[in-house]
Amino acid sequence: MIGRSPTSGALLKPYPFTAVVGLPDLRLALVLSSISPAVGGVLVRGEKGTAKSTMVRALAGLLPGVDVVDGCRFSCDPAAPDPRCPDGPHDGAKSHRRPAKLVELPVGAAEDRVIGSLHLERALAEGVTDFQPGLLAAAHRGLLYVDEVNLLHDHLVDTLLDAAAMGRATVEREGVSVSHAARFVLIGTMNPEEGELRPQLLDRFGLTVEVASSRDPEQRVEVVRRRLAYEADPDAFAAQYAEEDARLAADIEAAQRLLPAVKLPDEALRQIAEVCASFEVDGMRADIVTARTAVAHAAWAGRDEVTTEDVRVAARLALPHRRRRNPFDAPGISEEQLEQALQDAQPDPGPEDDGPGSGSAPPEAPQAPEPQQGSENAPQQNAGGQQKTVGAGETFKARVFRVKGMGEGERGRRSRAITDSGRTVGVQPASVREGRPHLVATVKAAAPHQKARGRAGAGLKLRPEDVRYALREGREGNLVLFCVDASGSMGAKARMREVKSAVLSLLLDAYQRRDKVGLVTFRGDAAELALPPTISVDAAASRLEGLPTGGRTPLAEGLLEAARVLRVEEIRDPRRRPLLVVVTDGRATSGPDAVARAQAAAGLLSGVTTIVMDCESGKMRLGLAADLAAHLGADHVPLADVAAEALAGAVRARTGRAA
Repeated sequence: MIGRSPTSGALLKPYPFTAVVGLPDLRLALVLSSISPAVGGVLVRGEKGTAKSTMVRALAGLLPGVDVVDGCRFSCDPAAPDPRCPDGPHDGAKSHRRPAKLVELPVGAAEDRVIGSLHLERALAEGVTDFQPGLLAAAHRGLLYVDEVNLLHDHLVDTLLDAAAMGRATVEREGVSVSHAARFVLIGTMNPEEGELRPQLLDRFGLTVEVASSRDPEQRVEVVRRRLAYEADPDAFAAQYAEEDARLAADIEAAQRLLPAVKLPDEALRQIAEVCASFEVDGMRADIVTARTAVAHAAWAGRDEVTTEDVRVAARLALPHRRRRNPFDAPGISEEQLEQALQDAQPDPGPEDDGPGSGSAPPEAPQAPEPQQGSENAPQQNAGGQQKTVGAGETFKARVFRVKGMGEGERGRRSRAITDSGRTVGVQPASVREGRPHLVATVKAAAPHQKARGRAGAGLKLRPEDVRYALREGREGNLVLFCVDASGSMGAKARMREVKSAVLSLLLDAYQRRDKVGLVTFRGDAAELALPPTISVDAAASRLEGLPTGGRTPLAEGLLEAARVLRVEEIRDPRRRPLLVVVTDGRATSGPDAVARAQAAAGLLSGVTTIVMDCESGKMRLGLAADLAAHLGADHVPLADVAAEALAGAVRARTGRAA
């Protein structure tokens, strides 16, 4: 890694790649992506403090240098310059060799910083396309590294997707268009506890690796020993591994030279197709990436033909993140299923090769799992008979709930907001000096002053104060706080199973809309914050799945805890407007004044957009949830109406007005 000394503050040399302890899968994935950039890069998933960033930053020092045209800000290859390069043409231009670059894309980077920007004043006044390259131009023919890639804003994700798909970055501002090559190896690191990636971006990573800190005391001791030695004397520490790093760099360069000669026989292609079909991955990118990875692995091993071992290694790296069916499925592949798929792709050996283990005996039937606590088939209670855990049913496409009014929060896909992307709906006040310029408004602001400024001939005389910026409307992500009734009445007649299905469906919707989520539960005589607000929807789903039910209904305590959580979050994350979802049948049974206390607690939530999900069922209904919704000023939604297909015309109209 590159950092500063904790004692002197001096800039440290990069931590040597070969000095990192353990992490063989990550090491191999990074090397294979370096050998064949067509693999598509690496996504590194793991908990904090597992040397993810250290290894990625150390990788750049191992890569061979690249030849670039002198003076070209877009790193054009002199052997095949980009004919549309803004700094071109490059016919007969001189060139030089420079080290490969590792460009870091900050999570909070502005879009203009990533793709580049035009100088609007020069474009209007002089007719000159003065383009300032961004990070995508700097990463061309190198590595683009995004730390905490799962926290990247949606508009930057869209930009990366476009560049990764087309190999070019295009900047269009007020009718002026600039395009340049942007082919790079995309490497991202993330902590799954902080949320997942959008499926489109996830699929763009060729390989994925799960990393975790070692539980071996000896290995942990060695990690600490090396780290302290590095901080004490970076130069001496790097010198210890210089020869090993140089040897690895030479091996990578040799594999790159061998790569074009590696053959991919039909037998290997059939194995790849069998494996991808076995794991039911979406699309054909998995097959292509697995094939490219197998070829790269064969070159790394010094072979000129792909073997079964190459396909096996490639599948382990290329398929885990592609077999996820929804955000709540853990990534990974079954080793047994992989081996079976590889075996199925082998040609039939014929009867003379039959023998023990040849497949003549039927496979052993899988053992039926023992009934889990809370499953529909075997619900269990504790010794007191007051608590039980009920599993969730199937999820469905949920109805969309939005926060009222217009926000200015984090980018997302739920509620209306003023953003720096989206459709233009007006012009910002003259005092606002950020966002994208508005051409017409800028011209109108400058036009009355042209005579006073002595304009003569074509071109406007512009000043910085003339530039106006567009007012754009988009969507924001919100804080969706679930306040779930887990009392005994909710657990009756498997009602909680339906409730969990509905809440899980809303969680899935929150994941897709880039929301932050939290979970408050109440039962017995108290409420608790089961999950503090987080962008990890997986964590919320896990807590909900194991939620026990039983006891009385402390509705007031649940609402008070929800109000407390929202107050704290307003301080911590003021840009996210809250949406409170209260899941209950409306019964308040904790104490003699339970109903009055619940109504008083509802008053503390005035002004918060709230949905009351009514879980009452049966022929005799008391309508208590509807009364609670009235006190909260909330929308009352029966449990059956949470599904999108259950919406009636009147409900659609009301939801549209609320949005």
